[in-house]
Amino acid sequence: MRHFLPNGKQLVIRPPQVTDAQACLHTFQAVTEETDFLLFTHEESLQYDLAKEEAFIRAYMDNPNNMFLVADVEGEIAGMVSLNQGRTRKQHHMALLGIAVLHKYWNMGIGRRLLTSAIRWAEAHPRIAIIHFEVLANNERAIQLYRNFNFTEHGRIPQGIIQPDGSTVDLVVMSKRIKPI
Repeated sequence: MRHFLPNGKQLVIRPPQVTDAQACLHTFQAVTEETDFLLFTHEESLQYDLAKEEAFIRAYMDNPNNMFLVADVEGEIAGMVSLNQGRTRKQHHMALLGIAVLHKYWNMGIGRRLLTSAIRWAEAHPRIAIIHFEVLANNERAIQLYRNFNFTEHGRIPQGIIQPDGSTVDLVVMSKRIKPI
């Protein structure tokens, strides 16, 4: 799907191809360096290489129960979103959300468009009825985005994250029912 950003550039939300692996890896490593709002540290992201990223993309391509999309801004991967169906039969109705956007593209509607695409994919999936995730409590802008999409906070895990500097952050548990079970 094509969109225009406030800066006039064109955005396309699409599934990645294996040929996008280097760009996806670069974006993943860049976002982990730019923000502490993600679960991965920058050092952990550096453990991934091109072969692992290619395998990561192939795994999504080969599994219709999981989804991975990229935000392509005129050839640059500006962000990404994933949904992973619960691994056990008892949780096949749930999907875990992950989302990240490069800092220079914040406040341009990319996160909103990625989230919209993920929700639409889940709505069309025959089994997925609930999208869930955990978000750092100090990521107020992301929490507001999720609330705007009617995600509900179900609780907090106190000190659920220990940042590299030793500080702790609560994790907010959120979900949204997208259709009846």
